[in-house]
Amino acid sequence: MEQRIPRAEAKMPTIGMMRPPGSGAHRFAPGAKPKNAKGTMMRIIKIYMRWAKTIFLAMMLTAVSSLISVAIPYFIGKTFTAFEIASRTVDTRILVRYLLIIAALHITNWLILSLNGVITLKVSQKLVYTLRKQIFDKMQKLPLEFYDTRSHGDTMSRITNDVDNISSTIAQTTTQLISSILTLAGSFVVMIRLNLILTFVVLICIPLVTILTRVIASHSRAHFLAQQRNLGTLNGIIEESILGLKMVKAFGKQQDILERFKEINEKLTESSIRAQTWAGYMMPLMNVINNFVFTVTAITGGILSVGYNLSVGTVVSFLSYSKQFSQPLNSIAGMFNTIQSALAGAERVFEILDCEEEVPDPEDAVELENTKGEVTFDNVCFSYNKTNPVLKDVSFNVKAGEVIALVGETGAGKTTIVNLLMRFYDADSGKILIDNFPITDIKRDNLRKCFSVVLQDTCLFTGTIMDNIRYSQKDATDEQVIEAAKIARAHDFISKLPKGYHTMVSGATDNLSQGQRQLIAIARAVLCNSPILILDEATSSVDTKTEKDIQRALLNLMKNRTSFLIAHRLSTIRDADRIMVISDGRIIESGNHESLMKKKGHYYKMVMSQMGNVTGGRG
Repeated sequence: MEQRIPRAEAKMPTIGMMRPPGSGAHRFAPGAKPKNAKGTMMRIIKIYMRWAKTIFLAMMLTAVSSLISVAIPYFIGKTFTAFEIASRTVDTRILVRYLLIIAALHITNWLILSLNGVITLKVSQKLVYTLRKQIFDKMQKLPLEFYDTRSHGDTMSRITNDVDNISSTIAQTTTQLISSILTLAGSFVVMIRLNLILTFVVLICIPLVTILTRVIASHSRAHFLAQQRNLGTLNGIIEESILGLKMVKAFGKQQDILERFKEINEKLTESSIRAQTWAGYMMPLMNVINNFVFTVTAITGGILSVGYNLSVGTVVSFLSYSKQFSQPLNSIAGMFNTIQSALAGAERVFEILDCEEEVPDPEDAVELENTKGEVTFDNVCFSYNKTNPVLKDVSFNVKAGEVIALVGETGAGKTTIVNLLMRFYDADSGKILIDNFPITDIKRDNLRKCFSVVLQDTCLFTGTIMDNIRYSQKDATDEQVIEAAKIARAHDFISKLPKGYHTMVSGATDNLSQGQRQLIAIARAVLCNSPILILDEATSSVDTKTEKDIQRALLNLMKNRTSFLIAHRLSTIRDADRIMVISDGRIIESGNHESLMKKKGHYYKMVMSQMGNVTGGRG
């Protein structure tokens, strides 16, 4: 494979502790803050506005619920007007009326909150659906460079965890925020109308709650951040241990892993205890503040009732407001960091949505029909990072039906030629043509139908073996799939499996050997039946006998097809019509096996280093 520094750097962070700070468990750290909170929030609101009518209904229901919450203490106070202390009588009619009103308000509020919860849940899930669909659609349009330069795990986290965080946090906190503000405003207005002195007494809770929140947040944030970081590190160790379990056992490093796990687990436990301890102070101290304000309100109300003829009902109403007033304040204080974290996650999602897509097909792009498979490279230059050239003025012409072998040291540029041919990347300069059509003038979908591909890293998808072979041709019959497997020499081992072609496989499980997986990939390429065949180390993971069988199968497969073979084992490419030796991004030798051996140049040295004293001639 080529020496692509960006790709190597992209793969490294996915392994355990080498994951970047913005990924995995780190992204929800309480200290995480968005770079452009206002802009991000406006983009989220713009998406939410697709369901503007539903959201407006939810806001109206929230407003009504807040007004009901404000009204309930008022009517609780009114019930006391039914009691005549002087005459020691009760006006049953007034008492029943207000009790029914209070009961009706509670039932109505419950119904409104339930309905509002369902509406909010549906909108938030629609947002999740929309964002995930947008991201996944975007991923199909992003160039291969995006995946070569970014951690795959981090990209997956953005699609799943970050989107969920946006939905669950912003949808819920927005409703809570509106409710809290309206409840505070409504309670304040009613209290002012009832009694100014008791209003100021209740307002004592505002500075007390503010001070308490700031103190606890300042101490707990660092511990929560440490907790999330240690959790991310611990997850990394677990991930490494699972993925590299064979190596751990092979080198007897189980004890080292256990000690490392124990060390990080202890740090996680310590930071979690401290974080939860500080966070645990919030509610008890809030209760202290609530009880303090309640007590002061009761004493002040008693004094005003006895000395200044303030009605008992008004005092009771204020006692209820004193309990109710601090809750929205606490909710608002607690929501700030949560919203900040959600906005930071939203920025990560929008970062993918804002990535530059593949250059779109030109309006006059053509579709090739009856492709012959002639390939031309005309002075092609390319670099992955625009600084270190990988290919330098590469030119060659391949006639339809020719078998071309690309050989050279690792990083010479062999796979890069194939990547450019399939237009996974676009050349910096020069032209690449198929049947004399520049590939940039051919529709991408049509272009890639010209190729059957077997890569060094075999990719199987979750499903049956039959499904995986049929992946290249969805409408292929079972008989065609089996015939392709026979040509690829995969039929024998598949037939011996308990469920045969209906055996379940996936990219993650290890129920097939690497060689067997590669045979399935070859069968997939056989079934594809495209005019150009690309084999990138297609026999690197099979034994010598199977390799010989595959080579015989490939000889039949390559008939009447333009074929590009990339191989480090030079014995597999001796029958190629032309062998191109690539070094430092240039084609330094070209010819068949006999002619290159006679030159005793670079190719000759490579053969001799691998196979010893080898005489010319085709085998």
